[in-house]
Amino acid sequence: METRDRAINTIMNKETLNSIIRNRKSIYPNDYTGDEIPDNLIREILLNANHAPTHRMTQPWFFKVYKNESKQKLIDIVSKIDDSKISKIKLDKFIQKINDSNTVISIFLNRDKKERLPEWEEIAAVSMAVQNMWLTCYVNNIGSYWSTPGFIHEYGNLIKLDNNQSSLGFFFMGVYDHKESPKLRDDINTKVEWQ
Repeated sequence: METRDRAINTIMNKETLNSIIRNRKSIYPNDYTGDEIPDNLIREILLNANHAPTHRMTQPWFFKVYKNESKQKLIDIVSKIDDSKISKIKLDKFIQKINDSNTVISIFLNRDKKERLPEWEEIAAVSMAVQNMWLTCYVNNIGSYWSTPGFIHEYGNLIKLDNNQSSLGFFFMGVYDHKESPKLRDDINTKVEWQ
């Protein structure tokens, strides 16, 4: 009986996992309600990020959390970016996204100082961490999306990152009303060759 119960749970968990992966999507700040995301949920999201796959356990992710009043700190930083790197219109739109979000998490690559791995492997690990964040947001009814604006390197310079660190963008988060429609994907068979 125990084996059967475990098999049933595995099937239900597999279906749940498939649904979570297939229904996760970007939800943009203009769709957020303005409701509060509890700090303990943000900690859970970050804890799940910390469990991403990582070659040689370099764990090359690093995050800065901006929420409530500290979002103004982020606005102050990005407002210092040189006009030649971002137009006033784009900067204003970016600031509006910050204001529309309950929480903004800056995403960084914290590269292994010994450079034992190719940089792309560590960027891939950070991307997996962000995917874990995204999936955790989805199951907790939090809208989110990862933005990689053209000024992320200038942002990194302004906050004085170490030589082994680089900015990989911003993860916007907010409660939303679930009125989105699913995005259609191309047929997987057009992207696979069986050998």
